[in-house]
Amino acid sequence: MARPITVGLDGSPESLAAADWAAREARWRQTPLRLVHAWLPPARTALPARTAQAPEARKEWAATFLDDAEAGLSARYPEVSVSTELVAEAAVPALVAHDAGSEMLVLGSRGRGAVAGFLLGSIGLQVLGRATRPVVLVRHRNGRVPGAAGGDVVVGIQDPPGAAAPIEFAFATAAARDTGVRAVRAWALPPVFEYGTAYLRAVDEAGGIEPNERKRLAEAVLLWREKYPRVPVTEHVEMGNAAEVLLTSAAGAGLVVVGRYSHRPAVGPSLGHVAHALLHHAACPIAVVPHD
Repeated sequence: MARPITVGLDGSPESLAAADWAAREARWRQTPLRLVHAWLPPARTALPARTAQAPEARKEWAATFLDDAEAGLSARYPEVSVSTELVAEAAVPALVAHDAGSEMLVLGSRGRGAVAGFLLGSIGLQVLGRATRPVVLVRHRNGRVPGAAGGDVVVGIQDPPGAAAPIEFAFATAAARDTGVRAVRAWALPPVFEYGTAYLRAVDEAGGIEPNERKRLAEAVLLWREKYPRVPVTEHVEMGNAAEVLLTSAAGAGLVVVGRYSHRPAVGPSLGHVAHALLHHAACPIAVVPHD
């Protein structure tokens, strides 16, 4: 049975835009769609029972909101099986609990890193840091979701083994959408002492650093080219900062895919600087894919 695409809904326009994006993705992938609203009544409240913020009133509103969202999506995407779930739990554990059984998690966000609802402040970082499945952040501007409808899926290429999971997600997404993949690898000139003799020998055999980087990119996507022979692939290698190169490549893209190490230290950021830059500045949806 196909795993559903799970969307975190909180009532904001951003989360509704994310749900609409996820419904289209579910239609392309022929997979179910699950709408989740995490509702946690306050432990103590002095509010009268009939106020809008009282627990029962909030729960009733949430149930109505979910029903309306389901009805709207089912009408626009009749091919997609849509279900809802109202969870009496905080947002982060509720979403993480649905993570393992989902194809991906989808959340809404505002522009330039000011994120809404489930992604307000540290909540979003906690979800991204704890998820074991891809998390897609969908931006909402002027009533629409930026990103070319038929645009390529752009993926940042790392060295193995970190390259595999993001590349596979990018190719599977492009195949479902009937579009192409733009594989992007940035390179710089770090201190020579960071490299061993094996790397320097490979550079010499390839005829220089950039040809060697092109060779490494080609090797990284070769397996997925063979697995998805109908997906057109563009390989792009550029000298520069990885975040800046990916942001430039994201212009006109339908989705940008970036990796995240699953096992980061308990102290320190859960996302790398490239993912942070994309979440802050890229206009199109961003998929953050965990890997070993």
